[in-house]
Amino acid sequence: MTRVNARPPQTSNDPVIEEIFDWITGIEGAVPNHFYVELNFPEYLKAKLGSTKVLWQLGELSLPEIQHVGILVSKANGCPYCTAAFCTILNYGLETAEGYVQALAHQGIDAVTDERLKVILTVALKANSDPKSVTDEDIDQLRDLGLTDRGVVQLIHLVSDFASYNRLNIALDTDYDYRDMWRTSAFGWDASSGKPAGDNSRGVR
Repeated sequence: MTRVNARPPQTSNDPVIEEIFDWITGIEGAVPNHFYVELNFPEYLKAKLGSTKVLWQLGELSLPEIQHVGILVSKANGCPYCTAAFCTILNYGLETAEGYVQALAHQGIDAVTDERLKVILTVALKANSDPKSVTDEDIDQLRDLGLTDRGVVQLIHLVSDFASYNRLNIALDTDYDYRDMWRTSAFGWDASSGKPAGDNSRGVR
């Protein structure tokens, strides 16, 4: 159960919050529990989502590429909640085939055939797991794709941004409110136990 209040507000008189919720509804179909968790600190919610929107809308990576990064980084960090969130955006918001998104959640980078996207994801996963492992050659490969320094910086910031959402939802045990299919695909989730298959500990959300 979510460790902080995650109840939808009865009313909202803040037009910035309403705009954020409208944006989220457009790409996810509803406002998920995560944003009600964030609403405990509304000033930061506005700043944080403003930063996320800049990263998603004003850089050199496409929105589908960004969601691929979000899915794989979230899976690598063991966050079923965020993995499902970005699967939802890729499938629902960006109208990507459900079967492909399931395969991506299950197989990770092995499901990707596009060479540009493979390079982007490889560097993103290295930056997430061990930033010191990123090499000059990795950055050169990104530049070979046509990314400028702006795009390179965007990618590393995206990794950090996704990881921060992962930490929040894992640490606060945000109640899962996405389709079970996504966490089952990514983590082999056992619906009967509410945990990843074979996990005897308390499951992460």
